[in-house]
Amino acid sequence: MLLPEMRLVQSSIVLAEELHFSRAAVRLRVDQSTLTKRILELEGLLDVRLFERNHQMVELTDAGAKFVEHARKGVAHIEDAVTAARAVPRGAENVLNIGRSAYADPWLASVIRSVHLPLYPGIRINWSSSYSHEVARDVVGGTLDLGLTTGVPEIRNLTCLKLAEHPFYIAMLSRDPLAANREVRLAELQSRTWVMFSRQVSPYMYDAIMSEAKKAGVAPSDLHHVTGAVEAVPLILECGGLAFLTRTGAWRIARDGITMRPLAEKNLKLVTHLAARADTKSRLVREFVKATARKLESLRRPTQPRLPLSA
Repeated sequence: MLLPEMRLVQSSIVLAEELHFSRAAVRLRVDQSTLTKRILELEGLLDVRLFERNHQMVELTDAGAKFVEHARKGVAHIEDAVTAARAVPRGAENVLNIGRSAYADPWLASVIRSVHLPLYPGIRINWSSSYSHEVARDVVGGTLDLGLTTGVPEIRNLTCLKLAEHPFYIAMLSRDPLAANREVRLAELQSRTWVMFSRQVSPYMYDAIMSEAKKAGVAPSDLHHVTGAVEAVPLILECGGLAFLTRTGAWRIARDGITMRPLAEKNLKLVTHLAARADTKSRLVREFVKATARKLESLRRPTQPRLPLSA
């Protein structure tokens, strides 16, 4: 059997993810005509049509979906082999590639870094940072072994260990009337200036906030978008904005006239998971997830006070 070259396989995977020739070509750093030639070459080699396309749309055929599903796993195994081989001269035979959301609590990342496995003393962790939905996608695709995700819904191909759950926090002026409350509700944000993270940061949580607001009949007078907590500062100070932030993000800017209050909405919680592929064959990954669960349990368990001993 004549196997296709890696560049052809990777091109089909990226096109399947984007379903758009121009965007896929940008990701692959080739021009659109080169990508088209690669797909045609791959389809000719396989003697099957992988994509239906015209000037308006690109869709996977059933055969294409099946091919890409298995191709992702194959590419992931090859990447694992390359990473493992390169790690041996550096004395680390066991490598974990872990992605994390930039909005995940840094404490959770430090907990994960502190996990030790006696069976894998030479373990090395390669960290990368991205938006949560991209981290989840890369775990499903096999380019990451594990993902620290925040605000991502359950995905069929992932198994998730719940690490933490926190409310959103609203950052506001210290003199804002809402600062007199211990917590705030969506209804109290009616007709105020809202500052929210861009939808691309977390599509699921962005849509959840807007959906809950719509159900409550609540809408902002103005809506500004940011990609990080620091960008919200001038909008709070100069416009009296109310910024929807993670706890960590709110803490980062809660000073010099800015304070924070939790958003008391039971349907709006930021849940952080450690995600792995549901069908992973890696014993290292499975053992690492179990060890992380044990580590968190030990950290959360109240310390037994020592009894005073009389002389």
